[in-house]
Amino acid sequence: MKALITGGAGFVGSHLAETLLAGGWMVEVIDDLSTGSIDNISDLKEQPGFSYVLDSVMHRSLMLELVDRADVVFHLAAAVGVRLIVEEPVRTIETNIKATELVLELCAKKDKPVLLASTSEVYGKQTQTPFHEEEDLLLGPTSKARWCYAASKIIDEFLAQAYFKEKGLPTIVVRLFNTIGPRQTGQYGMVVPRFVRQALLGEPITVYGDGEQCRSFTWVKDVVGAMAKLIEQPEAYGQIFNVGHTKEISVYNLAALIKEVTKSTSEIVFLPYEEVYEAGFEDMPRRLPDISKIQRLIDYQPTRDLLEMLESIIAHERIQLEARV
Repeated sequence: MKALITGGAGFVGSHLAETLLAGGWMVEVIDDLSTGSIDNISDLKEQPGFSYVLDSVMHRSLMLELVDRADVVFHLAAAVGVRLIVEEPVRTIETNIKATELVLELCAKKDKPVLLASTSEVYGKQTQTPFHEEEDLLLGPTSKARWCYAASKIIDEFLAQAYFKEKGLPTIVVRLFNTIGPRQTGQYGMVVPRFVRQALLGEPITVYGDGEQCRSFTWVKDVVGAMAKLIEQPEAYGQIFNVGHTKEISVYNLAALIKEVTKSTSEIVFLPYEEVYEAGFEDMPRRLPDISKIQRLIDYQPTRDLLEMLESIIAHERIQLEARV
């Protein structure tokens, strides 16, 4: 089996490539490095069965060739991170919708199964947890750019469902809940790598808002393992699945835990959302998934608790910082 991974030099994409290669797959990656990094796939370059292309998913003729060479497609290329979403809403909307539309169109021509990475952001301001795949979605007003990412991924999901129903294209949608692990960057607002870096450098650990917002964090290897299993399950076609962890923690308690584990002298400070993003910024109060659907199909279970995840991430980040000294 040969997989094409769009956004394959990104955090999740590079881990997916590793997992598939270890499982005997051939893997081809396309990434324009707008938010990914060539360093993420540097260890894969010499592995048999791995190849990569540095180009945009919007390069139609190239993508037609890549899709033709693949047996299945994992579409992970997307605008990511709250900071990027707020600062570049046009790029966010166009990247997410146009790229997904092209991938689905080309895969439909060749009847190649597609797994689309979506996000827990689509649940918006929903507060009744855990979130189930059939729950209503509740977004804020269109005057707030913060919600354009969730809206664009909802359109992506509708497109995937439409191609399945109308064109018979095998599609799977996974809604990812705060995936974390080594190689994730805090550059675009991801909270765990940002807190870890601040704690290790002795800088203030900056909590946005009041810190009472709650999140559940999922080990990246659990996420990509679930993707690899789902793509081989015909029963998953036409379906949407939450992929996440069932334990949650407040962002303030997360900062305190990271400070404790790193033995950092950093102060925990609070920054108003308006200072960090834009006036009137709205955040999701909670993100906790119901994972019963994916458990029934592939026996998905989170393998690590938050402390174990943080210890691995901190150890990795220490090595990275020492290498730069």
